[in-house]
Amino acid sequence: MSSVANPNQEFIDFWNSTLVDKFNRYRHILREGMRHHSDAAFKKLKLPPGSRVLDVGCGWGDTSLVLARLVGPSGTVVGLDCCDNFLETARKDAKAARLSNVEFISGDVQIHPFEPTYDLCFSRFGTMFFANPVAALRNMRKSLKPGGQLMIVVWRVIEDNPWLGVPKEVVLQFLPPPGESASTCGPGPFSMASESVVSAQLKAAGYADLKFERVDGPVEIGNAPEEAMQFQLALGPAGEIFREAGEEAERHRQEIEAALRNQLARYMNGGKIVMNSSSWVITARNPGIS
Repeated sequence: MSSVANPNQEFIDFWNSTLVDKFNRYRHILREGMRHHSDAAFKKLKLPPGSRVLDVGCGWGDTSLVLARLVGPSGTVVGLDCCDNFLETARKDAKAARLSNVEFISGDVQIHPFEPTYDLCFSRFGTMFFANPVAALRNMRKSLKPGGQLMIVVWRVIEDNPWLGVPKEVVLQFLPPPGESASTCGPGPFSMASESVVSAQLKAAGYADLKFERVDGPVEIGNAPEEAMQFQLALGPAGEIFREAGEEAERHRQEIEAALRNQLARYMNGGKIVMNSSSWVITARNPGIS
């Protein structure tokens, strides 16, 4: 798909080139360490057997596999993501789990040609990266039957997510913040932290019956200060600052790594680096109005 046809091609290319290897390297942290937020969302779901579910930004498909078990063999789950490498892993895991009621497709949710066939549209930590959230949310609503439900999980403000905020502040002691021309995968993890802003976006996209539920809990970001430090310099706000600083970051690498290790070591708990985190579980309904 050309960049003319897809306004988000720059972000998609960034995922498939710069980020895919880093995400795969820390898959165990991103999947297992943040399970608290996934579990909280799934506990709120009431999916009858036979339901049809769309999982947006499904990544490696771990959420899709949970959803496939929830809807049972008579139900269907379709996982959609823009990163082909993630989808290859998802297909292998689904096959290994012997789940035949889940499939994975590559696409951009903002422009994918959906039909109104799904009972639930789900997304865990994917919608924050939408370049045009209203357009993407509106297109997600097109996938829902009248009365169908939307559930998205997004991070709340960085002040309530020290697992990302603390490392960012450490790195900013040595490096300048990224400029406006910085390469990104989209707006970023805190773009949907504001209840009032996201409410306005959902209403503009045509949803009704909005509900925001706060979920606080621990995240595990490494088995030791060294792994946690490497993880932070690879992904998230601290990693973005380090990446965009280029040669200046390399000149300060030893100082930054030492400072991060020292700071993160304070959060060692039970053989893991454990920090606090906070998310929204947001639900809404498609009223069936075009």
